[in-house]
Amino acid sequence: MGVADILVFVAFVVTVIAVGLWKSRGEETHSEHGAQDYFLAGRGLTWWLVGFSLIAANISTEQFVGMSGKAADWLGMAIASYEWMAAITLVVVAFLFLPKFLKSGIYTIPEFLEYRYNTFARTVMAISTLIILVGVPTASVIYSGAKVITVNFQGQSVLGFDLGSIEVGCWIIGSLAAIYVFAGGLKACAWADLIQGSALILGGVIIAFLAMRWLGNADPGALAATGAAPVDAATLGGAGALERLRMLNGGDWATGKLHMVKPASDPEVPWTALVVGLWIPNFFYWGLNQYITQRTLGSKSLAEGQRGVVFAAFLKLLIPFVVVIPGILAYNLFSGDLRNAAVVKNAKAIAAFAPDLYAQLSDDVKPDADDPLYVNDLKAINRQLDRARIKPPKDLTVFRFARSFAEDHPADAARIVSFNAAALGVELPNEWPAQAESAPQLLMDRNAELLKKAGDKEFKGTVRELVLRDYDAAFPVLIKNLLPLGSGLKGFVLAAIFGAVVSSLASMLNSSSTIFAMDIFRKLKKDATQFQLVTTGRICVVAFVLIAMLIAPRLDNPKFGGIFTFIQEFQGFISPGILAIFLFGVLVHRAPRACGTVGLILNPVLYGAFKWWVGPWMCRNGLWWAPEVSFLDRMAICFFIVLAVLTVMRLARPMPRPVDLPVNPAMNLQTRGDVKIWGVLVVLMTLGLYVVFW
Repeated sequence: MGVADILVFVAFVVTVIAVGLWKSRGEETHSEHGAQDYFLAGRGLTWWLVGFSLIAANISTEQFVGMSGKAADWLGMAIASYEWMAAITLVVVAFLFLPKFLKSGIYTIPEFLEYRYNTFARTVMAISTLIILVGVPTASVIYSGAKVITVNFQGQSVLGFDLGSIEVGCWIIGSLAAIYVFAGGLKACAWADLIQGSALILGGVIIAFLAMRWLGNADPGALAATGAAPVDAATLGGAGALERLRMLNGGDWATGKLHMVKPASDPEVPWTALVVGLWIPNFFYWGLNQYITQRTLGSKSLAEGQRGVVFAAFLKLLIPFVVVIPGILAYNLFSGDLRNAAVVKNAKAIAAFAPDLYAQLSDDVKPDADDPLYVNDLKAINRQLDRARIKPPKDLTVFRFARSFAEDHPADAARIVSFNAAALGVELPNEWPAQAESAPQLLMDRNAELLKKAGDKEFKGTVRELVLRDYDAAFPVLIKNLLPLGSGLKGFVLAAIFGAVVSSLASMLNSSSTIFAMDIFRKLKKDATQFQLVTTGRICVVAFVLIAMLIAPRLDNPKFGGIFTFIQEFQGFISPGILAIFLFGVLVHRAPRACGTVGLILNPVLYGAFKWWVGPWMCRNGLWWAPEVSFLDRMAICFFIVLAVLTVMRLARPMPRPVDLPVNPAMNLQTRGDVKIWGVLVVLMTLGLYVVFW
């Protein structure tokens, strides 16, 4: 970063934090409304604060790192369904869930379950939500924020701390976010979100504009090699930026990156998921996820809350243009940089867990010792090698690699297969290395056979992934290459993304501390004062961020399949069941109270069974058309099974009369007609975008 970049970065961050804390200065934690002021901003948020706060809490490095990484890989625009389907979801939430929640005056989503079902359901949801919230999205946002730091400041250090280290980046991000939310509560978050949400969208627009301009001027020969289908370099040479984008990434609907629909065999976003599966995480996230809905629970009236939610729905339509398309362009423009990032990641994993293998590999799969960018990485690798020689790793490690890795590095892939065979006690033919180096498919087949053995229960080690390109580095690579030093632009964009990280983390920490204080601590200590509730919440902020910072660096392992997949995959353990019981709670008025408990317990059992036992068995026996059942399809299966069970319970033992929910007399529950019109317009615009990109 140049001097101007540093000044802009510091000025932006200081301004955002100062505005947030200034706006929350009137909170009285000792007053009778202390908890409401700290956790729900005194229930005084206006529509524009609600809307921008929802977007800033949602859009973070999860999108700028995870979603753009999936777009750069093979999903392309298909990953945008998470954003555009969210727009329709938000409109439904505004008119279905929000009136119920605001009318009852709840602090947390689990609290609603106690009124509708029972105390046990509230406790189970509170505990499971806390575990998922701290261990998955909070840790993931810390990791992906650190990813931006490591890619942009590779080879640099401050006060002896290596800024290219993912561990150092995680501690920087997590510590700053904890300090911020510890002091200010939800009101500080909401006002800071107003600035950060605007800056985030503007920063994304700047990146998208510069990427398109770079695409228009790039060498046609280099671009042609990155096309989803064969592209003639001469034809590319006479095309503009938009036409180049279409030619490189259009192609067949199954492989082109500008299509929203993917084959049913796709492991992440098959077209079957667009029918049902993708709606489940969307409705859970936007309607029942505490760290998002806490903004709407702080609305000053139902009309203000609904306006804010519909406004956020409109902003969601813009996100793919500033996140997904730049991710696609990152692959077209800087595929080599993504390969270099993967080299560093692979080398660190091999050095730490298989130092003898590292010594056998060629320089092609190791960081360039003559490049100053990799000085700190090479130091870290050498430290890992020294530690491994002094104290060898306890766990046995074998390695999996993609076909693209075998095609580009056949000799090294053959050495890896030999290493795996020795680790597993399998003897290879004498002619193995020479025979395999010219046959990538043979490398893949033989390694797959070995890894089947590693899948046996007797194997106590770990299978680690080696990748050809680190797609999570896509957006950071764009920032590194597109933004000129010293102009202030790099400082502004990095500040906006840093602010988004802090905003999302602050939201998650504030919400997880709210759940613990209001759903667990207050139940155990019924006479707790407002000051005790707020103090407990602040202690939880520190505890939860420490846990998340310890988990975050481990997400750098390729076995998670990218940070975006990790988040969505593990939320499937709770989201289908929670959505099912809330739909029953809101729409099926005489569903028995036991439905809440059954739905919450049944879903993780079903999801785990389909993930580890039923799904693999179906694939092995040809009962499923995909190599692996997509996590979105697993969500849909679990959701419908839970719904079926709850329906049987309702038919067998209906309640004699509906449950009387509490009423918050201070809340204005009138819906304005103009909000419904804007909601319909957002839905129509979403459908129009699907028609254009289908």
